[in-house]
Amino acid sequence: MESFNQKVLFFTLAIIFLHFSEHYHADAKIEGSTTHLISRDSPFSPFYNPSETKYQRLQKAFRRSILRSNNFRAMKISSNDIQSDVISGGGEYLMNVSIGTPPVPMLGIADTGSDLIWRQCLPCDNCYQQDEPIFDPQKSKTYKTLACDNEFCQDLGQLGSCSTDDNVCIYIYLYGDLSYTDGNLSSDTLTIGSNEGQAVSFPGLAFGCGHSNGGNFDKKHGGIIGLGGGPLSLVKQLSSKIGGRFSYCLLPLSSASTASSKIIFGRSGAVSGSGTVSTPLIKESLDTLYHLTMDGMSVGSKRVEFKGFSKNKYSPAAAEKGNIIIDSGTTLTFLPQDFYNDVESALKSAIGGETTTDPTRNFNLCYSSLSNLLIPTVTAHFTGADVKLQPLNIFIQVQEDLVCFSMLPTQELGIFGNLAQMNFLVGYDLKNNKVSFKPTDCSKH
Repeated sequence: MESFNQKVLFFTLAIIFLHFSEHYHADAKIEGSTTHLISRDSPFSPFYNPSETKYQRLQKAFRRSILRSNNFRAMKISSNDIQSDVISGGGEYLMNVSIGTPPVPMLGIADTGSDLIWRQCLPCDNCYQQDEPIFDPQKSKTYKTLACDNEFCQDLGQLGSCSTDDNVCIYIYLYGDLSYTDGNLSSDTLTIGSNEGQAVSFPGLAFGCGHSNGGNFDKKHGGIIGLGGGPLSLVKQLSSKIGGRFSYCLLPLSSASTASSKIIFGRSGAVSGSGTVSTPLIKESLDTLYHLTMDGMSVGSKRVEFKGFSKNKYSPAAAEKGNIIIDSGTTLTFLPQDFYNDVESALKSAIGGETTTDPTRNFNLCYSSLSNLLIPTVTAHFTGADVKLQPLNIFIQVQEDLVCFSMLPTQELGIFGNLAQMNFLVGYDLKNNKVSFKPTDCSKH
């Protein structure tokens, strides 16, 4: 009998151990949780089209990048048309999470230019077609709608309203490309899978349960995972659990198709050690976007001082705080026109060699090949942080015989895009308000 009881105890403990090794609730700070960031053009992505060449996929990425840059602009709220100040509706990376109990998987766009986490929900008054099953909140044991006086509802500001019938918080987001999502602000358990095999669950996370969604959303994803700096974003809601820290390491475009980029939440997401440089995050009136201050760029030994647009008038101005945003969802880097002209001129002069024309007219400085040309070191000078960019960060092969400078001029907001961030461990510390860069081989990280 004693032997039988010991066996029962052994198997009971084994079951408990297996349960917690595969999945646990993060009620305290987590050391770290690492999961995949899936490039939308990788073979792991549902957007991947094997019939397209890599250059065709790149051209689409460039068009999305230019559209996204155009969408990063101020949008005024009028009494007849409620819109967010600055919100983007897309991105270049996807992330797997689950919502509900039992957890229902969701492949969402991981977007550092947006705050709200949302997914399509039943009943669907007006939903776009999606490949994944649409989330049914009635089947989740932990789902709740949030009341109008809930703190998260207040965080919506002009984007929220109250259903007078049942005191339920209603949200409506209109994105820069006029896509939209409309539904109930709710809460449920969100689960993030981990590369180490241990899923981590976070109870009571606020998200949008969208009952009316449309525009340019694609059926291959079921919603957006906001990673911006506003109070409703994933990283802000998890701030007490992850210590306000997350980081990512983006693979170069030339990496093996079997590899994937990674995002790390928690203390393990802190970026430190040899080669690490840090620059302050600048608080702006809109806290969604991550603003940095760029002081200038160097091409070899030639320094080019930043020129932007004054906040008061459209004229060249010296570097102002928060003059550029860092965004993983924009492929290219965009610089104010006058500053761009100076950087391009310095780069063209330093390289020498014969330039050629981009037939798509997307890029201004192109060469048929870089193999016989000497590429100078280009350094992005942020306040307190000199980030030395490699050729893969500033040039991209857009056709078989065409290589172009991957930065463009803009009349809008400056953006430090994801090509410039590849093979850097980029860390966000939202408690100490800083972003750190560490040169890293992301295929080994």
